[in-house]
Parts: sequence; structure tokens; C-alpha cells
Amino acid sequence: MGKLILIDGNAILHRAFHALPPLTTKTGEPINAVYGLVSMLLRVITDLKPTHIAVCFDRPEPTFRHEAFREYQAQRPQTLKELSSQFAKAKRVIEAFGIPYFEKVGYEADDLIGTISNKVKEEVAIVTGDRDILQLVTPRIKVYMPVVGMSEGKMMGEEEVLQKMGIKAPLIDDYKALVGDPSDNYNGVPGIGPKTAIKLLDEFGSLDKIYQNLNKIPAKTAELLKKGAEQAKVSKKLATIVKDVPIEIKIDDCAKWDVDSKKVLNLFAEFGFKTLTERVKKVGKELDSQKQGNLFRLT
Repeated sequence: MGKLILIDGNAILHRAFHALPPLTTKTGEPINAVYGLVSMLLRVITDLKPTHIAVCFDRPEPTFRHEAFREYQAQRPQTLKELSSQFAKAKRVIEAFGIPYFEKVGYEADDLIGTISNKVKEEVAIVTGDRDILQLVTPRIKVYMPVVGMSEGKMMGEEEVLQKMGIKAPLIDDYKALVGDPSDNYNGVPGIGPKTAIKLLDEFGSLDKIYQNLNKIPAKTAELLKKGAEQAKVSKKLATIVKDVPIEIKIDDCAKWDVDSKKVLNLFAEFGFKTLTERVKKVGKELDSQKQGNLFRLT
């Protein structure tokens, strides 16, 4: 079975932009986020040894979540021009590597990642700094999260998610339905905090079962749940990653990547990526050696 790396392009570009010092191209255009994306890509290729790679992006248009809740992410500041100008360059780099990328009006990158993970049979490692994606973790699907700027990452499986979040991965959307998510600007059920939410989910197993058993819950908490039922319903919709976005994925296209192609080297020369040029050449040689070794063992 192969291994598919799915990169959350928006999450990694945002993280890189804020983690790395300002860098510019020869013509003075910001490029640090793209530099960080490539650095992370080379790290996961080296560390995780994927057979397939794809990248997913958000679109600027409103999503179904904005339709469900007008104030969704309303508190977030507008993306800085110094970052937004780098997205087109990032896509040029991804195309030069021969890696397909996906985006869909009305959906977030998380939804595309959830859908692709659900469709393929390969082992999946999702590269992101966004904890929302942890709800997708299964024995086959893991999350690789940057932990020290862009230089290191940690693989999150089922046990790691339980330790970090206090609940199992499939219950993260139910948890957020109860406690909300300030980063996305929705509140969940007013008065229900993390400890109470975890206790309720441990006891009853899901948001639906909590509401089916209000008579077994202490009166004060049950009253809060009753009053916040509509908020819980909306918050659940906002928190849940969609796994059936109407997109077509050809898994073979995700296996055609090449780190040190002429396209990559030419583009890096244009951007002034001298250090990264040496890195892609080194990684390319390592990959060629691995392929030759595999062929030798097969024969």
C-alpha cells in the first residue's frame, strides 16, 4: 500500500509566513511563506517517504459555513498583502514539482482533505498546523503537525490525539459543538466548558446521545444544554469536516512528483532560492538512490 501526503496549503503558508523572517525575491517580492512551504515539503518527503503527494487550498469565496452562520470567522483580520501575494507563487512551485492541488468554491481545504482521505485506500499523512483536522485521524490516517516553527513536526495518531485533546478523534466535532471555537468565532453551548464537555462525551458517547439523555444529566447542566440546543446544532455543522465534496481525484496523478526537475530548478533560480536549490538536489539524489536500491532488491 502506498502513502499519500496531503498538505493543507493555507495552514502551512500562514504558519511559515509568521514563523520565518521576511524574505524577498530578486525583484523585492515577499517569498518567506513559499520558502517555508518548500522546506516543510522536503522535510516530509525525507521523513515520511511518501509515494503520493497532493496539496489543498481554501478559496476566497464564502463557504457553506458562512451561509449557516453569518459571523463565521468574522473576527479574523484580512490576510496581509505580503502573504496573499505569495499564494500564486506557491501554486507555481507545487506545479513545478508535479504535485496536483485541489480547491473548491464553497468549501475549505479541510473539507477537501477529508474527502480525499475518505476516498483513497492509501495510508494518509495530513500536514497541517490546524487542530480541527485531528477529527480525521484513524488507524489509516494520521496528522503531521509542525511543532517548532517549520523545522520539526510531530505525527499525531489516535493515542496522541486522545492525549492532546482529552477525547477521541471522531468526537472532536461534537466537543466543539459544545464548547465552540473562538478562532472560528462560534460559541457552542453557553456555559458548557471543556471539562464538562469531555465528561458528557465520555459518559454518553456523542452529542446526539447527550441530548437524548438530558434526564440523566444534572439539572443545571441539562438546562444549559436545552437553552443552547440550537447553538449546538449550528456549531456541530461548522465544526464537522465534510467528507463528500464533489471533486475528482486521480490517485495516479499524485505519484508523478519530482523534487529536482528542471522546472523546479528554473523557478528556484527566479525566486533566488539558493539554499533550497541545494536541498532539492540532495533530496533528489537520495530518492534516486532509494529507487535504485529497491530495483536491485527486486531483481
